[in-house]
Formats: sequence, C-alpha cells, structure tokens
Amino acid sequence: MQRHQQVGWLQRWARPLIAAFATIGAIDTAYLTYAKFAGDEVVCPITSCNQVAQSPYSEVFGLPLSLFGLLAYLGIAALAIAPLVVSPSQPDRRRQLNQFTWLLLFLATLGMVLFSVYLMSLLAFVIQAACIYCIISAVMTVGMFVITLMGNPAWKDPGQLAFLGFIVAVGVLVTSLGLYNLSSPSAIAQTETKFPPITTTSGAAEVALAQHLDRVGAKMYGAYWCPHCHDQKQLFGQTAATTVDYVECANDDNPRQQTEACAAAGIMSYPSWEINGEVLS
Repeated sequence: MQRHQQVGWLQRWARPLIAAFATIGAIDTAYLTYAKFAGDEVVCPITSCNQVAQSPYSEVFGLPLSLFGLLAYLGIAALAIAPLVVSPSQPDRRRQLNQFTWLLLFLATLGMVLFSVYLMSLLAFVIQAACIYCIISAVMTVGMFVITLMGNPAWKDPGQLAFLGFIVAVGVLVTSLGLYNLSSPSAIAQTETKFPPITTTSGAAEVALAQHLDRVGAKMYGAYWCPHCHDQKQLFGQTAATTVDYVECANDDNPRQQTEACAAAGIMSYPSWEINGEVLS
C-alpha cells in the first residue's frame, strides 16, 4: 500500500517536477550563453570550466551550443506545464493535450539524455576537462527523462515507445557525429585559415605597449581557433602583434604548437597573459 502511494505522489507531481528541472537547466545554460556572447570568463569553482567554454566544441555555426540547450529546456518546461494551464472545465481538451505532451516529453528528454552522453564523452576523452555547469545540465536532463518515464501512469504501448526511441537515438547519433566533425580543430583548420591574418594597422600607442610587454618578458598564450585571441591581436595591429611573445597552445597537428610551455605555465583558458610571473586570463 505504501508503494502505491509513493508512485501516486510521483505521478501527481511529475509535470511540476519536470518543469522545475527544466527551469534549473534553463538558468544553467542561459548563464553560459550570456558569458559566451559577452566574452566573459565563466565563474566556476573548477578552473577548467573556461577551457570547456572556449573549446571549438562549444559552438555550432558560430552560435553557443548552450543556446540550443536553453531553447530545449524552455520547450520542455512549456510541454510540462501546458496541460496544467487548461481549465478543468475542458476535460477532453486537457486529456488530449496531456497524452500528446507526454509523448513529446519522452522523445525530447530521451534525445537530450543521449546528447548529454555525447557531451560528457567529449569532456572525458577529447577536451579532458571538467565543467560543473555541463554536469548540472546532464543531471537535470537525466532527471527529466526518469520522471517522464515513471510519472506517466498511462503508457499503453511500450513497443511504440521503443520504436520511436530508436529513431531518436539514430537521429542523435548522426547529429553528434556531424557536430563532432564540424567542430573539431582539424575540421576548422580545413575550412578556415589556420592563423587568421591580422588586418588592422598599429598606431604609436599599440607599438609602444607591445615593446613594453616584450621588455618585461610578458607572454600571450592562445589558440589559433580562439576568436578572442585573434581579437586581441587585431587590437595590437600588424606591426605590434609581431612584437608580442605569442605562445600557441592548440594541441593538434599545428606546426607552431607549444603545448608543453602552455602546460608548464598552467594555462586553462585562452587568451591568457603571463606578466611578471602572474598568469592573467
């Protein structure tokens, strides 16, 4: 009897719980999206968060991957609460919307769980860095999927769910492979100039600053695929940028790579400057 009451409680509160998990995920991804657009460092107790946030895998077609996560969380929150806002005086409409949105919630949360597996694999095996925001997002995604499975008392056709789930899995697999190939540094190198040219002209102030930095032994650490690194070089201009001691940290087939120097300096995000023995991101 006690078991039955526990299941009944979860079923009654499943949709609000899914909406709550989705809200947490939306806040999480909204912050990452804001930091990406603003060019700010991610505030995080783990320093490797910025390494993840600035990796080429954090963008899709020039847009932050977190933006798509934000839209997905908002969509799931809307699906979860949609039947709850229908007036009880319209029971047929509420019942139809309830059944329809449960199926959509199943497909959406399953897709997000599978894509989270892809993202966690990137963190563990490719980027080799941890990100607390990514982990929070993955936990919220798994939570929404579990609640969706256990919270709907009216799943009638497990075979249909398995078939639709298989289609979603194939779609996520194809999408993940495509994004991986599109976002990998080797693919970027094939479609873009490995070292984008500096097109701005140096003024007297920029040249003087670069010469001063060179005299004090300052070093700039960056990666060829890092847009903020290129922006800083553009601020120096063509002449001054060649004076700055630049260390290339991209770990691929790049002939200019100096990954050992970057690792020795403890570089976790790009661009970073080492001035008077202090590393400034």
